[in-house]
Amino acid sequence: MSDYTPQRPDGLEDGAGQPPRVQVESTPQAETRHAPVPPVPQGQGECGRETRTVVKTRAKKLPVFLSALAGLVAGGLLMVALVFTGALDINSDKGSVVSSNAAQQSISIDTEDTTLPEVVSAKALPSVVSITTTIESTGLAMGGSDESSGSIGSGVILDTDGNILTNYHVIEGATDIVVTLDDGTSLEAELVGSDESSDLAVIRVKDASSANLTPIEVGDSDALTVGEWVMAIGSPFGNEQSVSTGIVSALYRSTALPSTSGSSIYANMIQTDAAINPGNSGGALVNDKGELIGINSVIESYSGSSSGVGFAIPVNYAIKIAEQIVDGKTPVHPYLGVSLATVNALNARQNGLSVDAGAYVSDITADGPAAAAGIQKGDIITAVDGDAVASADGLIIELREHEVGDKVTMTVVRGKDEVEVEVELGSDEALQAEQEDVSQDTGNGGLTDEEILRYLQELMGQGQ
Repeated sequence: MSDYTPQRPDGLEDGAGQPPRVQVESTPQAETRHAPVPPVPQGQGECGRETRTVVKTRAKKLPVFLSALAGLVAGGLLMVALVFTGALDINSDKGSVVSSNAAQQSISIDTEDTTLPEVVSAKALPSVVSITTTIESTGLAMGGSDESSGSIGSGVILDTDGNILTNYHVIEGATDIVVTLDDGTSLEAELVGSDESSDLAVIRVKDASSANLTPIEVGDSDALTVGEWVMAIGSPFGNEQSVSTGIVSALYRSTALPSTSGSSIYANMIQTDAAINPGNSGGALVNDKGELIGINSVIESYSGSSSGVGFAIPVNYAIKIAEQIVDGKTPVHPYLGVSLATVNALNARQNGLSVDAGAYVSDITADGPAAAAGIQKGDIITAVDGDAVASADGLIIELREHEVGDKVTMTVVRGKDEVEVEVELGSDEALQAEQEDVSQDTGNGGLTDEEILRYLQELMGQGQ
């Protein structure tokens, strides 16, 4: 796989060097169950090479002497004109633009001539916070030493109750969460809830009544256009309350990245060239009115730092998930009820498939939406509502662009025939509950790490 892969701009970890590179997973588990898939031999991928074409414009050639003479004449005429008009005072010593002592230079801002970035910063900065987490792990070796680590990310204040929207990967595994406001005040916070498959979470300040909280104004991400001015706000590399500006580079970018329970699906993201770096995760992308339009979440980079290609989760989707979390509900997503594998040219040839791209149905859930619609094991889904599907991830991303209960038309290749099947998308709530039960199973006979540690200490005579 090429090094040029999307990744999350994770927070700075204590003692960490470069943030870990995150590669795209082939089959999301948040939406599907894994099953045997058509074989793909190792070493199949081929690294891509980026090429760029530089176009040079041609200019008419003039003799060097004539060109130089024309320049001298033009320059001389310009100097004479400036002296006679008074624009150039050759007898004045006040013509220096750069101060010789910049440290003593005072700068005043005319409120009637304030620049756009200054206005937007003044409005939006108080609504963006820095989030510092602590992750403690209990050692099970003799003596039971405890280790802790932490990271820094960002978040956006939603209301005066202290609810703050951020990325799930910012607070994942955190035992302690500290929020730092724009005025430098530090407050403890707790997790309200999260949606790992969307990489979104809500935390809440514990003593919100005593805090000076400024909720952010929410915009409309559906109204964005390519080329629109934007500002990214967060804590890149731990530098709190930093801003960077750019434009909306593109819309409707989608990808899937691995998470602890499968994959996080990033659908219809906003692409921007505003600098997004480690520590910006969970921070705000705002428009020229200072309105929140996205949650900064992913970068695409060779080095792991900003390459001018960053992505934000659209605010319309993020707020919808946040409202469900605050209301105590489980955020749900469209569910098909199948296990999928990606079809490519190699495994298509090896298995005699009639197409070389699509999502192969390797297993199907009884009584699920797909089974009810007549989709069968061995089918290859190649399109949803006419939009081509090239992989298992591609199908999940297409489904994530719909709502539970929507009816979609899927193009299915069955053997050598192509049929269209209408499917009513279900909810993945039951699947999430099943995965939650599995994740809570410690695999140690029901014992927690603390109970195992106490047992070992007693066994070694250290439990006095």
